[in-house]
Amino acid sequence: MGTLMGQPSMLQEGAEESKGENARMASFVGAVAMADLVKSTLGPKGMDKILQSMGRGGEVTITNDGATILKSVYVDNPAAKVLQDISKVQDDEVGDGTTSVVVLAGELLREAEQLVNAKVHPMTIIAGFREAEAVAKAELSAAAFSNAGRPEAFTADLLNIARTTLSSKILTADKDHFAALAVDAITRLKGSGNLEAIHIIKKAGGALKDSFLAEGFILDKKIGVGQPKRLTDAKVLIANTPMDTDKVKIYGARVRVDSMAKVGEIEAAEKDKMREKCAKIINHGINCFINRQLIYNFPEEIFADAGVMSIEHADFDGIERLALVLGGEIASTFDHPGEVKLGHCRSIEEVMIGEDRLIHFSGVALGEACTIVLRGASSHILEEADRSLHDALCVLSETVKEPRVLYGGGWPEMRMARAIDEAAKTTPGKKSLAMEAFARALRQLPTTICDNAGLDSADIVATLRAAHGADPAGSRAGVDVLSGAAGDMAALGIFESFKVKQQVLLSATEAAEMILRVDDIVKCAPRQRG
Repeated sequence: MGTLMGQPSMLQEGAEESKGENARMASFVGAVAMADLVKSTLGPKGMDKILQSMGRGGEVTITNDGATILKSVYVDNPAAKVLQDISKVQDDEVGDGTTSVVVLAGELLREAEQLVNAKVHPMTIIAGFREAEAVAKAELSAAAFSNAGRPEAFTADLLNIARTTLSSKILTADKDHFAALAVDAITRLKGSGNLEAIHIIKKAGGALKDSFLAEGFILDKKIGVGQPKRLTDAKVLIANTPMDTDKVKIYGARVRVDSMAKVGEIEAAEKDKMREKCAKIINHGINCFINRQLIYNFPEEIFADAGVMSIEHADFDGIERLALVLGGEIASTFDHPGEVKLGHCRSIEEVMIGEDRLIHFSGVALGEACTIVLRGASSHILEEADRSLHDALCVLSETVKEPRVLYGGGWPEMRMARAIDEAAKTTPGKKSLAMEAFARALRQLPTTICDNAGLDSADIVATLRAAHGADPAGSRAGVDVLSGAAGDMAALGIFESFKVKQQVLLSATEAAEMILRVDDIVKCAPRQRG
């Protein structure tokens, strides 16, 4: 049994333990450092980060998406891992606000650290934070408004939310074009929220504004040689089956023969087997066969002779989506044609995008299916454009389900902070200190948006505070980074989803509370090898 800090330790040799103040400080430092890492990416004028892989090839990612940055960074600090997790959950739940949630949690912990240093107990701070969260949540619900009953006004809200989401991304220069694409794609879903029906294809070449939305489904594959390049009233069999039986499938198997004639007999038997399999497939009454695996020359020839279009090597994601949008099922055996559900679409044709040939399925069974084709100068730009558009689609999908919206530009944070300050005045004891600290942390979000835009944050946030204090219910003042002053968010069309803001508030508070509770960190001894 070893000793730790001059005291006997029950831990195995090699294990480490931090207690009390040391453990709390380590948690605060790790979490605040994580928040500072992504802080400069917040807002319309946020900066990007270059992430370089240490693996072979040194893959490079350029992004300002909080979840992507935190997911790519290896961290050793347990508190930093908590912030990594809330960023991932925010991304999975609502798609946007991944940076905001980490920055808010970091600011809450920064304020909590000062209170702990002033001898306020962590449990008192947590109680104050919980009361402040309840006040903020109630204020957020009261401030939200909905145009769900008026389709035209709701569509305008969706466009404004999409523009606000995209304004902090690489697509900001063409945000009107991409906002219209995203809203068009989401309104096709008719409230189902099934984002699988929206397929995004990335094709290098052209400019970002050349991106477009196509009805139906586009598959990034080519049609087989000598086969029809266009079909109407297509009946499609989607399969995952080997079409290459000209190989013996047993590893290391050898076939001994005493003449070349026997080799010919084996080849003929294999061809007969493949001919029989192709006949079974054609007997399903189809005119298009799509396989997840390769289709070799001989079966391709048989399909061409029968007038059946064959498409090979449609990757698994491709055939999963195809089965969904065409209304079919993926088959692997073909003995019972009546039990196989075929896919249907109005037409299949080959289209050119840039220098590449792709296959366009139009008039598909799932009417809401569509494909967004992204164009751009390089793969790095296309990857970031894909992440940005995916965030916008997720936010819009959530807004269709929960149609309440808020003004953006730091307006919700200023409004929540004012309500918490008012509540803190009537709260007895040290809990009021924690509530005031919560309000200061909320005001750090508009402060950070100003700082990242190179504006005078102290002046603008003080102006916002005065505006919200003078007219608590009617003020629409928020940060206008383009004019460099406080502006009217309604007039500027800066809107945000209620669901995103609420999730940021709840997740950041829970994460800060979890880290505040820590008073002991135990690192287990590494497992001995050999």
